[in-house]
Amino acid sequence: MSQWKQIQQLEIVLLEHVDYLYDDNFPMDIRQGLASWIESQDWDTAANDESLATVLFTNLLSQLERVRSQEQNFLQRHNMKIIQQQLQVKYTTHPAVMARVISTCLREERRILSSACMQEQGPLEKSLQNSVAFERQKSMDNRVGVIRGSVQLMDQIVKYIEDVQDDFDFRYKRLQSLDGNSEMMKQEVTRLQDMLNRLDFKRKEILSKMDVVVKEIDDLMTSQLNPELQDWKRRQQIAAIGGPLLTGLDQLQSWFTLTAQSLFQIKRQLDKLGELVVKVTYESDPIPLQKPQMEDRVKCLIYHLIKSSFVVEKQPCMPTHPQKPLIIKTGVQFTTKVRLLVKLPEVDYQLKVKTTFDKDLPPGVSRQFFIPTNNTKVMDIEDYSNGCLSVEFRHLQLKEKKYINGTKGSEGLLSVTEELHSLSFEACFTLQGLTIDLETCSLPLVVISNVSQLPGGWASVMWYNLLTNEPRNLAFFGNPPRASWSQLSEVLSWQFSTLASRGLNKEQLTMLGEKLLGMFTLDFWNNCTWENNPGKPFSFWMWLDSILELIKKHLLPVWNENYIMGFVSKEMERTLLKDRQPGTFLLRFSESHLGGITFTWVEHSDNGDVKFNSVEPYTKNRLSALPFADIIRDYKVISDGFVPENPLKFLYPDIPKDEAFGRLYNSHFSPSLVSFPSCPSSKVNTSSAPCQSPEPPMTPGEFDMLNEQLCFDIDSVSLGGLNHFGFKG
Repeated sequence: MSQWKQIQQLEIVLLEHVDYLYDDNFPMDIRQGLASWIESQDWDTAANDESLATVLFTNLLSQLERVRSQEQNFLQRHNMKIIQQQLQVKYTTHPAVMARVISTCLREERRILSSACMQEQGPLEKSLQNSVAFERQKSMDNRVGVIRGSVQLMDQIVKYIEDVQDDFDFRYKRLQSLDGNSEMMKQEVTRLQDMLNRLDFKRKEILSKMDVVVKEIDDLMTSQLNPELQDWKRRQQIAAIGGPLLTGLDQLQSWFTLTAQSLFQIKRQLDKLGELVVKVTYESDPIPLQKPQMEDRVKCLIYHLIKSSFVVEKQPCMPTHPQKPLIIKTGVQFTTKVRLLVKLPEVDYQLKVKTTFDKDLPPGVSRQFFIPTNNTKVMDIEDYSNGCLSVEFRHLQLKEKKYINGTKGSEGLLSVTEELHSLSFEACFTLQGLTIDLETCSLPLVVISNVSQLPGGWASVMWYNLLTNEPRNLAFFGNPPRASWSQLSEVLSWQFSTLASRGLNKEQLTMLGEKLLGMFTLDFWNNCTWENNPGKPFSFWMWLDSILELIKKHLLPVWNENYIMGFVSKEMERTLLKDRQPGTFLLRFSESHLGGITFTWVEHSDNGDVKFNSVEPYTKNRLSALPFADIIRDYKVISDGFVPENPLKFLYPDIPKDEAFGRLYNSHFSPSLVSFPSCPSSKVNTSSAPCQSPEPPMTPGEFDMLNEQLCFDIDSVSLGGLNHFGFKG
């Protein structure tokens, strides 16, 4: 079943989350009309590959044109034409942006499907999707709207003061021509005094209202706007390690910009009052007394608002590993993007952003890096992001510093994947006479020199962003905090839901926890430590990463059907199978091989003995040659009498094999030869005793024929330890 069909079967509450994903950037009409085609394209790669993104964008428009031409409903055909035109305007020059939008939507769909399969959400996801957040947003919208309304009213008051003052100025000048003792002059003086009193009242009123509004803006920034920004940054951390979709930056930009517009408008009002006081002033005039202090407060708020609005919109990420941001390999290009959330009314010159790597490193870091290429770019206005200023660095690289003797830094107390680094961004510009220095930095980065360090680096990235919201604690792994299993298990489940339509269920997580932590007490499970050695020649994180790669490239259809039990020990495997029908099998990931999947089936002998047979794990090399579902369909062993048969009858607990895997089989199927298996056999391990009447050794002719038919090199299997087709003797 396609992902979109699964989405349409969700409950209304979850469908509302889906509805939130689609807007003018990627209308739901396209998702509906091109569902199968969209799901078959590699949007993740295209998001970081401009040439592939261009090809996919062109193909998308062609697909839309095809669907539109076949549409019978005139209104629908018209709407699709409008959508097609909007996409061309929005993405023709930025196809990779479209690819990122679609990639994000598909990823979040998978997460929503995953949450529908889970019995309950984890604590982190719950905290990010509670109703309080929606109430906060409503409160912010209302409060920002009230402030804007108050500032608009203040504009009217300033205009009224200006009109009254112009009238006063005109009448005062006319008074100079009147006879000093005439009745008319006395009436005019009285009228002027009334006007001056009214003018004084209005000047005091506008300054009082300004004081109230400026205090309100100050409180808004302190109590709501800055916390909302920090909340977004925390959600960015969680999204970086596979958590829920990061949204809300456009909403933040709207709040920041509206607040800035209010402050700029108040500053213009103060400038206007300064002009008016030059023309008309008087004893105890409130403007000269209060304006300087008010102006300083407004400038200070503008400065801090703009300074805090400089954010890293896209954390550093290698295009080759879009699902693993914050890991940079030396010599490999990576991309990052910064954004100013305030739309500026004017900038005196081009706003240049400079990047610096490893600025202000903490003591104890043994390796240092620098950016050998151009590290300065000019911010520009993006049409597709509501006109904000931003800049994307697409071709940055790192190089390790060499010391006087020509050597590089040696490894210190921390391992390569525990050393944290950061990328800083700086800019400076003048706005309406106010000099503003901008500075922000990326989340901590792990720098590797070999792809074999990637799993360990990703473990460090997950551990850091799971357990702290500090943006730049580079000494974190000097004394890393402990994690609860509920925290860690949620993040581990996210690693699966980002590449498939489901994460891990409670049973799978428990099995994985036992693999990682062992059979310990609940107290231990609530205090997971960073140091972990599973007693294998490879780390837990390398083992997990190899499984994720195997699922992504070779097992996705079987995994999405929930047919792979996955994380189960050999002991538990036997417990589950021993009372099942002969031929019942289950699928699990190998504990002894990196990126291997195996299956075990149960047999019952006439005397009641239970036998468990397992195969050598299938790895990417063998799965690249034949889909896993076909392996299960065609798997054969030779029983007594040289008759090949498939021992796999029921997928655990009792699902007939063909009922479970039938729709995943390839349509092409070649019947087996009578004497030899036509598809992969594997080395089979059995817990039973050696056969009582082993078959005689094969002749050279038999060996040659068998070697032709099997899908693996039989020389790699020790014939002395096996009987004819895989059973150990």
